[in-house]
Amino acid sequence: MDRQDIALLSQETIDKISAGEVIERPASVVKELTENAIDAGATAISVEIKEGGIDYIRVTDNGCGIPREQISLAFLPHSTSKIRSSEDLLAIHLLGFRGEALSSIAAVSRVELISKTSESLTGSRYVIEGAKEISLTEIGAPDGTTFIVRQLFFNTPARRKFLRTAATEGNYISDIMERLALSHPGISFRFISNGKQKMATAGKGSLKDAIYQIYGRSVAMDLLPVRCERETYTLEGFIGKPSLTRGNRSFENFFINGRYVRSQLLSKALEEGYKGYMMQHQYPFCVLELTFPDGSVDVNVHPTKMEVRFDDADEVYAGLASAVSQRLLMREDISNIPIQSQKPARTPAPSAKAAGAEPFERSRLEEIRRQIMDDIKNDSPYEKQYDRPISASHTDDASRKDKGIHEDDVSCKDDGTSTGLSDQKKRKLREEPSGREMNLSERAKKGFGDYTQPKFFSQEARESFTIVGQVFGTYWIIQYADKMYIIDQHAAHEKVLYERTMAQLKDKEMTSQLLSPPIIVSLSPLEQEAYDRCSDAFYRIGFRLEPFGGKEYAIKGGPGNLFQIDARTLFLDMIAQACDFKANASSELVMEKVASMSCKAAVKGNSKLSLAEIKELIAELLTLENPYHCPHGRPTIISFSHYDLDRKFKRIVT
Repeated sequence: MDRQDIALLSQETIDKISAGEVIERPASVVKELTENAIDAGATAISVEIKEGGIDYIRVTDNGCGIPREQISLAFLPHSTSKIRSSEDLLAIHLLGFRGEALSSIAAVSRVELISKTSESLTGSRYVIEGAKEISLTEIGAPDGTTFIVRQLFFNTPARRKFLRTAATEGNYISDIMERLALSHPGISFRFISNGKQKMATAGKGSLKDAIYQIYGRSVAMDLLPVRCERETYTLEGFIGKPSLTRGNRSFENFFINGRYVRSQLLSKALEEGYKGYMMQHQYPFCVLELTFPDGSVDVNVHPTKMEVRFDDADEVYAGLASAVSQRLLMREDISNIPIQSQKPARTPAPSAKAAGAEPFERSRLEEIRRQIMDDIKNDSPYEKQYDRPISASHTDDASRKDKGIHEDDVSCKDDGTSTGLSDQKKRKLREEPSGREMNLSERAKKGFGDYTQPKFFSQEARESFTIVGQVFGTYWIIQYADKMYIIDQHAAHEKVLYERTMAQLKDKEMTSQLLSPPIIVSLSPLEQEAYDRCSDAFYRIGFRLEPFGGKEYAIKGGPGNLFQIDARTLFLDMIAQACDFKANASSELVMEKVASMSCKAAVKGNSKLSLAEIKELIAELLTLENPYHCPHGRPTIISFSHYDLDRKFKRIVT
């Protein structure tokens, strides 16, 4: 190869290289321009694209605008209004790209800018194509800024060739707009693609409203509010109930100081909090905002600022996992399974206006009311902090009136949050006119179950429910108040064994059993390193290993408490998992694996249990924090309401 002289690159080449790092696709342009609009103080932002943003992107805002004399400067590399010194790089309260976005966009597209400040009588129109200025003229315009970006990558055809289809690129932009709307519920966003409105938010400041407008009613109805304050950060937002899942992490939305981020640490912490509530390979829904002081998070890990490093990663992980786990523990998580029946064909109903009819059937209204009341009952400590779904408050008022309950009967704390009915009113509802206090079943029939019925897994409920019997050698049917509960004996026994084993590990009650003859295993270098790292955990469980020459080890002792599990299989399975463990969490994860393996000893389906055995199983479930799911996330119990059964047998036809 011939020797090449060293030479400086041209500014045009430098601009295109920089643009390649910042502008990956049309969604990158939309993200940078929209975030600039947010930083400019906009309260309304409109984004319109054509052909997936490849041919046309328009971003309009009502922000502060750009003064005429600063417009040309804004398109120069490393010019910015965001920072003034290197210390500002760690501040993440502003979103814009800190000096590279506009120059990068202008380097690979044809850009038209129209902007006006409130102090100016007229606006300015600026045109720049391929980093070359074309014109700067005066124009009439409203306050704010409009960017029009045409023919992205027109001067870099190789980059344009590698873009996806217009539909795919448009979907990337849609994802960006949804996340921006979730992170800034106080801003009204509008997204238009090929002349059709795809998204619109009201911008009223309610995160739950924004979730409703983006994901729909079914998601908004299955949310649990979360808030906690740690020493280094504040966490606030919503998580989904365990029934709200996806097969990938597309439902996980994390924001740090208003910026959407991707973080494996945050995802793992969230999923750790859901452990025991969700099946394997299913992922939860969340919209969570973490607020950090300046300097405790590094957002400059990647040019797009979507990846972060935490100053205290262990604290972030522990706090998020604990907050999610504690929130899930606060509610009774028994799935009520509605019995679907074939709907008869109906003739078209007359319009509500003409006939004076209600817009919904009474039965549908009753179903919605009951669902909303269940959500309000489960989430009562948080009612004050977050808005309810649309019409929930109206339904709540109506149901109180139906039960003869008035606002004066509800006691409140000093901060205004409701604590439910006053003690006096509760006693009044529990008593008949004769003064005799009603039992649980009677109170349920009278419609007072929403306020007085204890949880199914409670001592008071245990004294009141009736065990009907077993079906298919697997499921137990129990009647309690106005519902029929079905317990999966295998899932329930798995949960009991898992919690029992975890308690033994925690209290160091595991024993070791001598193996004769010893079991010989051969370990790879990676497995040997994993064993050395986790040797204390293996010893606590009951394994006793000695080197046997070369790569081989002799297992001379195995867990005595897990005599029903093959020691060789357990050891090799645990070693395989330990190879993927992080060094700082390996011991605890090994313990978790042992507890999961103990579930193999659980009673299987098609196994007849006596009434005494099922009572003992339920008694042990009562002692658990989360008796509603087995260690693998499957439900241990479901329920059918008396109302649903009556509808199925047509005892109720409305």
